[in-house]
Amino acid sequence: MKLEIGDIRIDRIEESCDISNLPHEDFPDATPEALAPYLEWLKPAAIDPATGRIIMPVQTYLVRTRHHTILLDTCVGNHKHHPDMPLWNQRDNYRLLEDIAAAGVRPEDIDFVMCSHLHLDHAGWNTQLIDGRWVPTFPNAKYLFCQEELDFAQEEGRKGDSVYGESVQPVLEAGLGEVVAMDFALDDNIMLEPTPGHTPGHVATHLVSQGKRAVMSGDLIHSPFQLPHPEWSPVYDWDRAMGATTRRRFLESLADTDTLMMSQHFPAPSTGHVFSKGDGFGFRYLGCDMVHG
Repeated sequence: MKLEIGDIRIDRIEESCDISNLPHEDFPDATPEALAPYLEWLKPAAIDPATGRIIMPVQTYLVRTRHHTILLDTCVGNHKHHPDMPLWNQRDNYRLLEDIAAAGVRPEDIDFVMCSHLHLDHAGWNTQLIDGRWVPTFPNAKYLFCQEELDFAQEEGRKGDSVYGESVQPVLEAGLGEVVAMDFALDDNIMLEPTPGHTPGHVATHLVSQGKRAVMSGDLIHSPFQLPHPEWSPVYDWDRAMGATTRRRFLESLADTDTLMMSQHFPAPSTGHVFSKGDGFGFRYLGCDMVHG
């Protein structure tokens, strides 16, 4: 999917679309009884009708401004060690890089890599395995990291998580990492917003051009069934209460405005506008008739 925000071009490029867990396995509040009133609009795009499991795209946003070519999140990547996640363990699929190339961009053309946070499905293509070594996939890019997120990812690495060692440390050792504040502005087109809760250093990325606005939400919200219940936080949030508070504040700031939300895990086309609905929210997808909420 291609879209324009003023003179910014954005390509949504999907690495995969997997059928994940049952909702209540990841979101304890999303019991079958609690979810029942919403199944009519959740199926078939967000909940698989056959299994009742969450449909979970993984994607990057390729952003081209007048000044820079940027990747927002880098998905799962290849050959990464995630033994507890069979769908994402030791992948060998170059679809993402091939689709970026089909959009007219080579790895060496990327100026900045900006990860919303450093979980396995958002930082994987930061590096690739070449001759037994992890090397930065985008050799001319500056990889922007918030210190809060670096510290968290490094601590998770000490506990056995592979992301820091495979997808972050090699970038830092290559001299391509740059530490920025959680409210950093790259220029007048691209700026970060602190959105902690899922992780300590999680950020949303705002895009602004010619009076038009969009924001990439990362894992601030995972599934459309959180729209009517922003308090439904997943078990993999670092701080579930903080995540719920941040999520509601974020959705309130977008509701009933012209700002486009670019989600990471909503079903395709994954982008649209938030609207108020009762005590919660809904989502009207861009370029189609699909509405969630």
